[in-house]
Amino acid sequence: MTLRAGFLTPLRAEQVARDTWRLLDPLVYRSAVLRTTVTVPAGFASDGDSIPRWLPLVYAALKGHATAPAFIHDHAYQTHQAHDLPIMRAQADAALYEAAGTEGPGIFPTSDWRRWLLWSGVRVGGGWAWYTGPRRYSALRNYRVED
Repeated sequence: MTLRAGFLTPLRAEQVARDTWRLLDPLVYRSAVLRTTVTVPAGFASDGDSIPRWLPLVYAALKGHATAPAFIHDHAYQTHQAHDLPIMRAQADAALYEAAGTEGPGIFPTSDWRRWLLWSGVRVGGGWAWYTGPRRYSALRNYRVED
C-alpha cells in the first residue's frame, strides 16, 4: 500500500513580525517521501517561504505560494527530525517539494514549476539554514500560543 501525501489539518498561523509567522494550531502532514506523519506543534515560528527580496522576479513568482509546506520544511531544518526520526537535509528538501504539490483543508497544491524553483532554491542556498537549524530551534522554541 502506497502512503498518500497530504495535509491533514489546515494552516492556522498569525503574523508576529514582518517575516515571522507562528502556528496557532498543530500542522499535520502525511509524507510519502519521509514515510511518516509530521506534526509541527502549535507555537512553532517560521519565516514562511523565505524567498530573497534581492531576487525580485523569483520573489514575485513564489512568495506566498507554499506557506504550509514552508512550515514543514522549516521544522525539519530546525529539528533534523520527522516524527522523532532523524532525517538528512536532502529528505527535508524532498518533503518541501512533495508538500508543495499536495493539498489539505484550505491548502492547495503549487504548480510544478514553482515547486521546482522552491526545491532548487533550498538545495542551492539552504546549507547554512540546515547547519544552524537546531541552534535556531532552541532559541525560538519558547513561543507559546496565548488564548
